[in-house]
Amino acid sequence: MGRTSGTSGTATADATGEVPIGVPAGVGDEYAGVAAGYLNTATLGLPPARTVAALREALDAWGAGRPDLDGFEAAAAASRAAYARIVGVPVERVALASTVAGSVGLVAAGLPEGAEVVVAEGDFSSLVQPFAGRGGLALRIVPLAEVAAAVRPGTALVAVSAVQSADGRVADLAAIRAAAAEHGARVLVDATQSVGWLPLRADDYDYVICHGYKWLLSPHGTCFLTVREGAEATLSPAFAGWYAAEDPWESCYGPVARLAPGARGFDARPAYLSFVGAAAALSLIEQIGVPAIHAHDLALAARFRAGLTALGHVPVPGDSAIVAVPAMPAASAARLTSAGIRISARAGNLRFAFHLHNTPSDVDLALDALA
Repeated sequence: MGRTSGTSGTATADATGEVPIGVPAGVGDEYAGVAAGYLNTATLGLPPARTVAALREALDAWGAGRPDLDGFEAAAAASRAAYARIVGVPVERVALASTVAGSVGLVAAGLPEGAEVVVAEGDFSSLVQPFAGRGGLALRIVPLAEVAAAVRPGTALVAVSAVQSADGRVADLAAIRAAAAEHGARVLVDATQSVGWLPLRADDYDYVICHGYKWLLSPHGTCFLTVREGAEATLSPAFAGWYAAEDPWESCYGPVARLAPGARGFDARPAYLSFVGAAAALSLIEQIGVPAIHAHDLALAARFRAGLTALGHVPVPGDSAIVAVPAMPAASAARLTSAGIRISARAGNLRFAFHLHNTPSDVDLALDALA
């Protein structure tokens, strides 16, 4: 399958009444070498060519004894700034992180003893376990559709994934935000399965955490934490290291005299090579634009859902770039694998994920394998 530039603007229906789906404008040759059938971005995003090139250059220089430390720092700063623009917040609201669980742990550690935390049933463990593992909290687990209704006077925090990893369901964040505001609760959103294809304004929530190795096409170790203004005091400073200092390079030894203002005071030391890759990958996300990626991904997912229904399969309902199909026979997964389709199995579902490098040929290849 060729990966060529698409067109921007409003698509026009062809003679069959269908809207053609092309690769979004700007993708160009970034995925020219990618084989057909990779539908597994929900597990691991594919790096664009610019990311691979940036990492190779950095590795070659490091291996030759000429690591570009200034370039590494510039890549970390560029990644922070690009992520801030993608989620619509000032750059000072973004902390560099390394894992989702570590960032959630900052929030969990800052909660008072006995605080009530509402989470969704079956949500990702990295979001839920830091609260369960801390102990001393009242953890309430409710179905995703009931999260907003579960918020009540005395609820301290709602923690939910914007998009569920297991089946692609999209949380009603507007309702959750409204319920939290009514009862004085804070909101933490895990956006790992959403930022990059689903438009999201991080400043609408107290904390948003996103690991970039899925829909942001970045290496593992590139994670971001946004902290809404006024919420800094709720996070524990106990995990701050030298990089969280106002002047990191003057704070390498002894207690940090002064943490950086804003979210940067919660920075984890960035994994340099990972952020070299992230800076390049995020430049592509910005170049194409999340609205265009959102439209593209959902159009492919809708095409796939319609095809599944025609074949007698019933996908989990919703408007998501992730399409999950429960209780498919084991033979279905084997046929998909034989056809070169890369997917994943999660919580009893076969999970398909459509992103910017995919085309209708990928959809049809998967449907043909299931027919």
